[in-house]
Amino acid sequence: MTSVSGRVERIAFTSEVLKSNPCGDPAVRTVPVYLPPGYDAAPSTRYPVVFCLTGYTGRGVMLLNEDGWAPNIAERMDRLIASGRARPMILVMPDCFTRFGGSQYIDSSATGRYEEHLVRELVPWADATYRTRPDRRGVMGKSSGGFGAIIHGMRNADVFHAVACHSGDMLFEYCYLPDFPKFLNGVQKAGGVGPFFRAFQESVRKKHEDLTVLNILAMAAAYSPDTESELGIELPFDLRTGRLREDVWARWLEWDPARLVGRYESALRSLRLLFIDCGTRDEWNLHFGARVLAEELAARGIAHRHEEFDDGHMQITYRYDVSLAALSEALSG
Repeated sequence: MTSVSGRVERIAFTSEVLKSNPCGDPAVRTVPVYLPPGYDAAPSTRYPVVFCLTGYTGRGVMLLNEDGWAPNIAERMDRLIASGRARPMILVMPDCFTRFGGSQYIDSSATGRYEEHLVRELVPWADATYRTRPDRRGVMGKSSGGFGAIIHGMRNADVFHAVACHSGDMLFEYCYLPDFPKFLNGVQKAGGVGPFFRAFQESVRKKHEDLTVLNILAMAAAYSPDTESELGIELPFDLRTGRLREDVWARWLEWDPARLVGRYESALRSLRLLFIDCGTRDEWNLHFGARVLAEELAARGIAHRHEEFDDGHMQITYRYDVSLAALSEALSG
């Protein structure tokens, strides 16, 4: 009898490219893998695979957290399959966390080679370990994970053939700039970037205002690393006056998905699905970035699906019902 529920394996994956990373973060990562109902009963069947990227401060295992009010991603996938809204897929949940709270899923001399870890290690490992369909591979995520999904759809369209981006970081002047003064006030109060970071690491209680400061530090670690600067990070503003350093800020903008459609037009055209959504009350103004991205795509005639919904940035995993169903349809053909 075929089970109506899938099962999850939690694999201790040893990464070669994350060994001796600049942060000293572990090279061994727990990578959960969801295998759909019927996987074990049909050993000759192969399945589309979707890599699920968590937001800032997240790890893949957090997608499996139990919630009294909402299903986790495995339970959600079971329900979608049982209702006929989605076809069976394999889900892989990477852990790209760093001591700065995240990696943005890209390579950086300040954090490590997380794009290489995802694309050159985890993808071939999943193909070799599970009965995936290498020609039907997707990537999805929310917030920083949404950024990672759209960036990999742009940079690695030969690897990922469908993308779902929920509330992804984009239009950087709206989502990051408003927090620059908060960062400056926080580090000045602490006595500098180094003292702030050391105090944060040693604190047993991570305060919300400190996480706001850390978020900007993490983005700088991803977008403007500099081995000659403190913590290996070049900041996009003067620490005393807050004056924007245009040359460093330009390095950030080179990663802004809202600005990259022209550069990656061919890759974006090749995708089987490009799904973008965001709440109209997003606290980081990401709905504006999604609108700009959608306009840029429409202006070039690039097929995409852009949706908005009446909500903010947090507790919107119910939107995974929409994206998982869409990815299933796009990847099952």
